[in-house]
Amino acid sequence: MPLVRWVTEMGMGVDVHGRDHTKAARRAVSDALRHTSLSFFGPAGKSHHDMHIEVMIGVSEPASVNAEAVAAEVPFGTVTVTVLEGGLYVPPPVGDDGIAIANAAVIVSFDEPTPTTDSQGGT
Repeated sequence: MPLVRWVTEMGMGVDVHGRDHTKAARRAVSDALRHTSLSFFGPAGKSHHDMHIEVMIGVSEPASVNAEAVAAEVPFGTVTVTVLEGGLYVPPPVGDDGIAIANAAVIVSFDEPTPTTDSQGGT
């Protein structure tokens, strides 16, 4: 069934010490969710369990991100995580204690409504 996008929210997360791209990605998703308040469930006849949530993460080292840990930041719905090259890595002046910065886009969609017919056979 086709999905209809209802919400797009962005966030940013940082791991200041440790170069942990998963930690930065989780913080980016948490940041996006903290900026969102969805109050259309009742009027739309939807539940938070009906949500299809696509999380897109941009980090400088995509292979280092644990997508399951990032998905765990989202408390409801069916969650998919795609990790892409992006974000930013700020190298330290010495050593290997750089800063990992992640960007997140959290996209909420619902199944497209099924057209109903009225008693006259119309839609």
